[in-house]
Amino acid sequence: MLFHDIGQCLDWLAERDRAQDFTVTRTRLDRMPGWAVDPVTGDLAHRSGRFFTVEGLAIGTDHRDVEAWTQPIIVQPEIGILGILTREIGGEPHYLMQAKVEPGNVNGVQLSPTVQATKSNYTRVHQGSPVPYLDHFRSPRRGRVVFDSLQSEQGSWFLSKRNRNMIIEVTEDVPVRPGFCWLTLAQLGELLLADNVVNMDARTVLSGLSFAAGAAPGPARTAELVSWFTEVKARYRLSRTRTPLAALPDWERGPHEIRHRDGRHFSVIGVDVTAGHREVKSWSQPMIAPHGRGVVAFLGRRVAGRLEVLVQARTEAGTHDVVEMAPTVHCIPANYPAGGRPRFLDEVLAAPASARLLDVVHSEEGGRFHHAENRYLVVETEPGADLDVPDDFCWMTPAELAGFVGHGSYVNVGARCLLACLNLAAGPVLDGARSRVAA
Repeated sequence: MLFHDIGQCLDWLAERDRAQDFTVTRTRLDRMPGWAVDPVTGDLAHRSGRFFTVEGLAIGTDHRDVEAWTQPIIVQPEIGILGILTREIGGEPHYLMQAKVEPGNVNGVQLSPTVQATKSNYTRVHQGSPVPYLDHFRSPRRGRVVFDSLQSEQGSWFLSKRNRNMIIEVTEDVPVRPGFCWLTLAQLGELLLADNVVNMDARTVLSGLSFAAGAAPGPARTAELVSWFTEVKARYRLSRTRTPLAALPDWERGPHEIRHRDGRHFSVIGVDVTAGHREVKSWSQPMIAPHGRGVVAFLGRRVAGRLEVLVQARTEAGTHDVVEMAPTVHCIPANYPAGGRPRFLDEVLAAPASARLLDVVHSEEGGRFHHAENRYLVVETEPGADLDVPDDFCWMTPAELAGFVGHGSYVNVGARCLLACLNLAAGPVLDGARSRVAA
């Protein structure tokens, strides 16, 4: 299926949404079919021993305002596949996208990659239908590899979770199944400026195009950036100890949720799902439900007409290594009602509309997170603005940051999503235009 404009695509998505026989109902954590609560630890696990578990984690670090805390976290050691097929149609590259609904989506159907599947799903532990187009992403495969990299997911809620991000170019005709469509990069760019249309899994894969097309910095600049990152990584520590979920201090457990005693951060909830157009028609699962909308933002500045963004070396509970390259600001503001606000958050939120080069709301991974949204921003500072930039922040161009996307455990998911928006939706910003590109 092809579209002449994004209006047709949005109409098609709305039609697919109306056609979905999909319901999500909150349920008790101890009454989810297929899942069990460990009688000793209180951990949540699938009876098959696959998919994922929800466990407790004790964290210690000298790279956060709080040096030690405990929290529930999702443990999903298997590596899934997030893959997009691309093919030249009418002389222009097109990308095969899927209209997919997830139990945590705030608005139903969103655009996802051609393949979005955990290993448990594509090996059919659930005894459901095969994953369409999977053979294009598993060896031996047909087609040219454009991008293939192991990438991290949300370190605040996943423990060392990674997925294989892939873009594969094919030359032969590919039958388009119901619920799939071909889109150009220009169309994807427009859709990235619409709230809650392109899902997180698609955004992280599309950031690979920034890496594939980006002009790599010279060897001296690359060495300088790697040295900065290595210095920060070596300077700080991060320790994690898996802890019984039932024994976490500061967390309260009820029949329907596990929540922090002060009502902030997030809850662990249970849901029952029925789905008429999925490989499995019904299932239950636990989910992370954040308390508030997050802010994921780059501060930007102009140097000789080029945009540079302020990158943070950030430590999170589940970070695969000690730090990852992250946006300037990456937080849920509601978690800081009594002061101690993250650095640069107030500068981002107070910026006038004329300084916002990008401003859009996107959902996070709807397969594990319930109604999780972030406001994605790129805010340009005034010329000559005197910012007090700590040593664990670094100015770099989007192209320089994109050069690290090809390597796992460098660029976190928030920064990759912002790169996808900048590369596909905000081209004039990278070319030096001062105009605002999103409302």
